[in-house]
Amino acid sequence: MQIVAMQVSSAKRTLLFTFLFLSVNGLAQDSTYVQKTINMLTSKAFWGRGYTKGGMAKAADFLSQEYFKIGLLPMNDSYKQDFKFPVNTFPGKMLIEINGKKLTPGKDFIVNNESPSINKKADLKKIDSTRFQALPNLEVLLKDKLTWSVASELSTQTSIQINKKNFKEIPKTININIESKFISDFKASNICGFLKGTKYPDSILLITAHYDHLGGMGSETYFPGANDNAAGVATLLSLAKYYAKNPQPYSIGFICFAAEEAGLLGSRYFVENPKVELSKIKFLINLDLVGTGESGMTVVNASVYPKAFALLNEINVEQKLISKINPRGKAANSDHYFFTEKGVPAFFFYTQGGITAYHDVFDKPETLPLTEYNDLFKLIISFNKRMMK
Repeated sequence: MQIVAMQVSSAKRTLLFTFLFLSVNGLAQDSTYVQKTINMLTSKAFWGRGYTKGGMAKAADFLSQEYFKIGLLPMNDSYKQDFKFPVNTFPGKMLIEINGKKLTPGKDFIVNNESPSINKKADLKKIDSTRFQALPNLEVLLKDKLTWSVASELSTQTSIQINKKNFKEIPKTININIESKFISDFKASNICGFLKGTKYPDSILLITAHYDHLGGMGSETYFPGANDNAAGVATLLSLAKYYAKNPQPYSIGFICFAAEEAGLLGSRYFVENPKVELSKIKFLINLDLVGTGESGMTVVNASVYPKAFALLNEINVEQKLISKINPRGKAANSDHYFFTEKGVPAFFFYTQGGITAYHDVFDKPETLPLTEYNDLFKLIISFNKRMMK
């Protein structure tokens, strides 16, 4: 009997080892998929997933294809939820010369996102140590860091920000030729899919991430947006793959929002025109800026839903995952916000540490550490499992 027991025990150990190996190997495969997806979304072909060269539309098509491959069902009759909004774009000329020296877009200078087209040569008048005026409608600002964004309005003023670390001279003259194009009805699409629950299909756990970024500034410079937010989208897709292979009692929904960078417009449109009943969403996890994690992570709405946050912390401590989870209160800083305003319980996760690139041309996949991808993946899976009890 003792020998048999030892054989059974050995068999159990072998089975357990095999299970753990397959689990770890599966996560490693997901890591490979995540990296491949980030590389794809940040590639030149998608041109910053923005407003010129069809970047956002190409990303939307790619995500729809991934949803189909994974086996997600479309919400209602289509993965895409189309909407329109105004946006200022920079499709062509992007020339700046200061003191006769040509500057590189994105690295040496950026143009303010509301700026109109302009083609001028002018002298620069010093206003103070960081501000210089050329014309009544043209100014130059010296900055320590260049951070770009998206504008839905067109200004009469053109502002140019110059990286003062790269340009040591006092600006005296400017030669500027910038082409902007204001589009009053730019078309974008949220990408929406779900997996039907096996026991409670009318109860939904929702995972969201915005797929848009800043696009391009001129015809030669684009903003890759690896951490913001290719990492979030790739993590969402890897979770979708997991849930497609592991059906759950609740339905699991997945939404990749457009136009987050333009003012949370995609998520706002979805909330105002929901493809699922908002009352059926039991909890929402929004992923944005999740490509690091050396210094832990932050949870927005932690103080709004203290019981859920306590559960998240409990799981994290039990499984020894993220080094530190920082609580934060309500904030309108990502796509969870309008859901919360409509009474949908939601957390927004973002990680800290690692690269400091943000809304600039240096947010590239090769510098993104993905430090806590595996742990974040496990945390979300475990949290959702406990929420379904």
